[in-house]
Parts: sequence; C-alpha cells; structure tokens
Amino acid sequence: MKIALIGYGKMGHAIERIAKERGHEIVLCISSANRGEMTTTKLQQADVAIEFTNPEAARENTLLCLDAGVPVVCGTTGWNEHIGQAELKAIEKATAFLQASNFSIGVNIFFELNKQLASLMNEQADYSVSIEETHHTQKKDAPSGTAITLAEQVLDNVKRLKHWHKGETRQAASFPVISHRVEDVPGTHSVKYSSSIDDIEIIHTAHNRDGFALGAVLAAEFIANRQGIFKMKDVLGIK
Repeated sequence: MKIALIGYGKMGHAIERIAKERGHEIVLCISSANRGEMTTTKLQQADVAIEFTNPEAARENTLLCLDAGVPVVCGTTGWNEHIGQAELKAIEKATAFLQASNFSIGVNIFFELNKQLASLMNEQADYSVSIEETHHTQKKDAPSGTAITLAEQVLDNVKRLKHWHKGETRQAASFPVISHRVEDVPGTHSVKYSSSIDDIEIIHTAHNRDGFALGAVLAAEFIANRQGIFKMKDVLGIK
C-alpha cells in the first residue's frame, strides 16, 4: 500500500515506522516545511492518506485529499464542526473517509466499556460523574478529542445529565471534563462515578504512541479499497 503522510511530528514519525514495518511505502510526506508539495498529482500517487496535523489545517488538508479521490484516515481532533463537510466530499468523490478521536485498539475497547458502564449508571442518581484526561504539553486541544467522545457517550446513556463542561466545578445536570498537560505523557483518560459510599472508575493509560500509530495504519489498510464513511468500530469489527 502506498501512503501519503500528512503531518510529520511525533505521531507522523511513529506512523511512518509502523507502516514500513508492515510492508507499506510512504510515497509523500508533508510537513509545515513543504506544504506546497501537497498537490493533486502527488496525492494521487498514494492509495490512502493519513492526516495528523492540527485543527486549523485538518479541514483543508482532508478536503484536498478527498478532492483528489484519495481516501483519508484523519486523526486530528478539534475540528468537529467541519467533519460533516469532509464526509459529504468523500461521498461526492466516491472515496472513503475515516476520522477518529483515537485510533488505539485499547481506547476503542475502552469506549465500549464506557458506554456499557454509563448505561448501568443511568438509574443510579446518587452517583456523580467526572472525566479527566492527561496529555503531553504539545497537544493543542483541551479537552482531548478522546475525552469529548467519552463525555458524549456518557450523555447518550445517562439521561439525567444534559451537558458536560470544562473544569472542576459542579453544575446542575452537567459534569466536569478536566484536562491536564504534563511533559511526555502519551495519554491517560479516566471516567469516575462517585457517591458518598464508593467510587467506580475506569482508566485507560497509553504507554507510548505506538498503539495510536498502529491503529491509524490498520484504518488505512481497511479503507484503501473501500468507499464510504467509516469508524474505528468497522476496522476492529466491534458491533
């Protein structure tokens, strides 16, 4: 498989290494230093593009790839308001698009556990919920996309809650999502239900970036010859 790698930071380097270990070829590698080389002609040399940049660049990068008819795996978070536009473009161009807040296999299993726990806690009004996430200091968005996904899953399943909010304060019908930024932390997420009697907590801790990078490459392998809009659940066979 030939890959166009859009974004060449720490994640980009990890994706490059794992892709090559799996026998794939990086035919185009774009960073902020050579953004002008991301032309339609060069993109069309690739079977799939993997995009990990920043919220300001993700929309333009993704649309450019999709316009070229190249399927896109996007791991950039913080641009949710434009993702629908990218999905429409993928359908229009008869190609594929997969955006995820987290590509880690473990995190995607964690998402399923979170939904199940939230469903069990729906009738347990004595418990309050909070989410905490810790990432490296270079991460641009806070809360993380993963924390937002977890929060939205809680809202979908705990009907007494209507909103989530940033910070530690308590608000009616809302729950806090707390962000920490610490040097060299790949990513830790926790969801806690607390009562006066006990706490119930689930935690996912990443030890390095390899889980995220491997998941992105698996996603690229999955969509390379497909058309449509996909999720990591499709890649991992989670029903």
